[in-house]
Amino acid sequence: MKGVSYKELRFNPFNLLGGEWMLASAGNEQEGCNTMTISWGHFGCLWGNNDPTAVIYVRPTRHTKKFVDREERFTLSVMDKSFKRQMAYLGSVSGRDEDKIAKAGLTKVFADGSVYFAEAKMVIVCKKMYAAELKESGFMSRETVGESYPEKDFHTMYVGKIEKILVRDDEYLGR
Repeated sequence: MKGVSYKELRFNPFNLLGGEWMLASAGNEQEGCNTMTISWGHFGCLWGNNDPTAVIYVRPTRHTKKFVDREERFTLSVMDKSFKRQMAYLGSVSGRDEDKIAKAGLTKVFADGSVYFAEAKMVIVCKKMYAAELKESGFMSRETVGESYPEKDFHTMYVGKIEKILVRDDEYLGR
């Protein structure tokens, strides 16, 4: 994989998150790691010098949350479409109960202060800048609360400064 600047990237963020999905991961080799499939999130610029950022959302019940909370960084791994079955599995099974990463056949790479997967076609390494729990009182649409949070298990939002982007090939580059 090669490192690239966020300014070189060309992709539709709506397709990347909602269509291709991603693996949000955190952890280290000594204390362990976990991953989960995500299809919600944001990319943009925020604070400082319009730093590039990624925003992810994690429910309090997800095992991955303890790793994202504990660590200074998290990663987003974009996988090839051939990994859809593994991505669905990683999003439906808890790492509390088994080594779901090994069962999915993914190779962990511990680097850049976090963990990602050798099979990824793009990896985005983020340093946490902000975390806050979504609050019921903040929702303007009561329908959203009823549809997405019937158990009142509101996500925690994490804003991460994008520190590094690795790509396998030029698929996401404007070349």
